[in-house]
Amino acid sequence: MRIILTAAISLLIALPGVSSELISALDQDLNGVMTKVVDWRRHFHQYPELSNREYKTQKSIVEALTQMGLEPNTDFGTTGVVAFIRGQNAGPLIALRADIDGLPVSEQLNLPFSSKEITQYQGNDVGVMHACGHDAHIAILLGAASFLSQNTDKLNGDIMLIFQPAEEGAPAGEDGGAELMLKEGLFELEKPDAIFGLHVFNESHGTIMLKPGPAMASAEAFRINIEGKQTHGSRPWEGADPIVAAFNIGTTLQTIVSRRLNLLDSQAVISVGIMKAGTRNNIIPQTAMLEGTIRTFKDSYADQIRDEIKLIAENIAAAHHASATVDFKIYGGYPVTFNDLDLSKKYGPVLKRAADGNYYEALVPRTGAEDFSFFAQQVPGLFFFLGVNPADSDEMPTNHSPYFYVDDDALDTGVKAFVNLVSEYSADFNNSAN
Repeated sequence: MRIILTAAISLLIALPGVSSELISALDQDLNGVMTKVVDWRRHFHQYPELSNREYKTQKSIVEALTQMGLEPNTDFGTTGVVAFIRGQNAGPLIALRADIDGLPVSEQLNLPFSSKEITQYQGNDVGVMHACGHDAHIAILLGAASFLSQNTDKLNGDIMLIFQPAEEGAPAGEDGGAELMLKEGLFELEKPDAIFGLHVFNESHGTIMLKPGPAMASAEAFRINIEGKQTHGSRPWEGADPIVAAFNIGTTLQTIVSRRLNLLDSQAVISVGIMKAGTRNNIIPQTAMLEGTIRTFKDSYADQIRDEIKLIAENIAAAHHASATVDFKIYGGYPVTFNDLDLSKKYGPVLKRAADGNYYEALVPRTGAEDFSFFAQQVPGLFFFLGVNPADSDEMPTNHSPYFYVDDDALDTGVKAFVNLVSEYSADFNNSAN
């Protein structure tokens, strides 16, 4: 009995030491790791690809992981990549996730590695850019993977690396993203004990922001098709004008949040991003179409908003002697991104340390959406934000702008955050198990 007790005490003492060795080793190796991270980031930035079309991106990730001695798996998601790093010490399975797709945005930055890519999107020729910073996410995760794969003797447990396509939404008629990877059995292969993810944004250099609980909104797209009666532009009274109906519908949709939801309790955004109608200036067309998004932090408000959109669209169209049909979740939808409260409480201080004190907790959630939310519905998740503005500039263009800029010197904080989370979570997991 005495021998067993002594061994158990030794194990409890040793495990945190093994874990903390990861952080010490990273401090020594960080410059070398970051040289690779910057090279990766600039490569992915120069050659972005749209959702479910990340073929070259997938190939580059596979090549990088293979060079690390890992065995990449491309069975999940249309262009996803999964790999495992096996620690030499007992511990949990921790998932680290990065999204990999670009956006249909023509880059306006004049960088040596600016994107010149052109492709087809919804029938149009468009530029492609990593305007949301997913190039940085890939590079940070590859940097963490490179370091961890060379330090398995100091690693408690295993790491699941998830390079996820189509975060920005799969093309119409296709499945994709985190939801598809889960449907295809990713967490049935091996289910992680926790998952961590990050997102770069226009915030002070190297700052980490965390919002416990609801961190980002749910999101779904809607489409309103209006059927009128085509006629000559000089004789509108002989037709039913779907364009005027569309104008009125689009304007009235904004009264849902301002006049129909309880502003003391609700947080919601309704935006129309597409309006299409007509082929010639002197023809009132037969049809018009509006497409937009709904974002909320409560399912009950999303239900009410759908009912209100349908009521407004159908009745305003009827008032113009036209008709309207409304479809929801036309590209799928994302649930609320929720940061596990226990993880937030325990590992907020860890993120603060990784950011050298440049850390804060947000008081309100962000109205953007993230399909990391699907992963966090399955296992406890923690999703944080990393500021990538240049050190001398607090005001920079936001994500999805053609001028969105990532300062490579801020990315080391992301690598440190992932490694610190792995180190502390695995130590805590083992201590609680014993």
